[in-house]
Amino acid sequence: MKTDDRKNIHAWCVYDWATNGYQVTTASALFPVFFVEAIVPEGFALFGREIPAAGLWGFALGMAAIIVFMMAPVLGAVADFTLLKKRFLMAFAWGGSLFASLLFFVTPGMVWAALGLFIAAQVCYTSGNVFYNAFLPGLASDRTMDRISGRGFAYGYVGGGLQFALALGLVTGHDLVGLSEGMAIRVAILTAGLWWLGFSAYTFVHLKETPPPGYREQTFENPVAAVRHGVHQTWSIARRLPRFPALLLFLGAFFFYNDGIQTVIGVSAAYGSQELKLSAQVIMITFLIVQFIAFGGALLFSRIAEWIGTKEAVLLSLAVWSGVVVFAYFLREGSVAGFFTLGIIVGIVLGGNQALSRSLFASMIPRASSANFFGFFTVFHKLSAILGPMLFGLLATVFGSARPAILAIIFFFVVGAILLALVDVKKARDSRGLWL
Repeated sequence: MKTDDRKNIHAWCVYDWATNGYQVTTASALFPVFFVEAIVPEGFALFGREIPAAGLWGFALGMAAIIVFMMAPVLGAVADFTLLKKRFLMAFAWGGSLFASLLFFVTPGMVWAALGLFIAAQVCYTSGNVFYNAFLPGLASDRTMDRISGRGFAYGYVGGGLQFALALGLVTGHDLVGLSEGMAIRVAILTAGLWWLGFSAYTFVHLKETPPPGYREQTFENPVAAVRHGVHQTWSIARRLPRFPALLLFLGAFFFYNDGIQTVIGVSAAYGSQELKLSAQVIMITFLIVQFIAFGGALLFSRIAEWIGTKEAVLLSLAVWSGVVVFAYFLREGSVAGFFTLGIIVGIVLGGNQALSRSLFASMIPRASSANFFGFFTVFHKLSAILGPMLFGLLATVFGSARPAILAIIFFFVVGAILLALVDVKKARDSRGLWL
């Protein structure tokens, strides 16, 4: 696969356009509010203890992360040795869009059905991204890695923003189309699943997967043998990581700061609804603001990385993220303007941090094993998405308020920034050939 091929890059970016409607409408903005306000009954108890709806949502995010943590590296290793990245991506896209669409049938009181379908959709979405991300080292040269990674996120924010705008219009004007607000929300969630399915078809038709230099295909007698091989490859990387301290240190840094980012994204709608007493419309408008601001933010931070360096640009974003959680802690109940301001700030740094983290890691790994390494990367991504939401859920339950929980997230940004500052990026890139 030739690097910097415009048509292939466009087809790859369109998948981000396809999935981001689900990520915003279902996973981040609309479904969490519907879950907190309508699905979970007051006084819902688990193991004899009453669980706040926002805390239960945090636990659901953590459970999905645990499942992906166990699957991703093995699937990535198998895909590298069988040229199955595209097929795995297709399978998870179809499965995820199906589960996301089935959330339409969830009504108030169906707590376990809501959790089961959401966790299944989230697992498919995140697992699919292992293979989506693994295409990046073959699509881009080191010189263009930051820019192409940022372009993918920019496509996602525009596509997700457009889908979410349709959802917002439907929910806000539900009376005009003869729907109750609850039904309008459910239809909006259904359209997010169908958006994922429909636009990903373009990617699957046009995205090319070709062997990297030096590739030798390996066949397996049965699925068990393939999984066994995947486990072996993953364990091989884990054992050798200490010999590559710069890469190991980056993964440690990413573990912490991504935990903070994923927690803020995952709980912000529930926090706005339960703690700040904001309406669903205010929360949805804020997420729409985030989407379109993040489009520019992803491109802006790609340029900043060219000016000051990728690592330094990520550190800059982490300083802003630390300010975000402090700002959220001090927001007054009912502060619509404050929540909008928070959304603008998040939009500026959200896409930039994610795009640069992905491209920075891609520039440190051997291209021939990209799916395996991105599977391993996803281990850290999903491990880092477990502790934060679980901690948020625990603190919200213990204190009976989400404010201490949201402030505690600053710990992850500070530790991640300290570790990232110690990473020798040049050394990590120079040592890529030693893996083979």
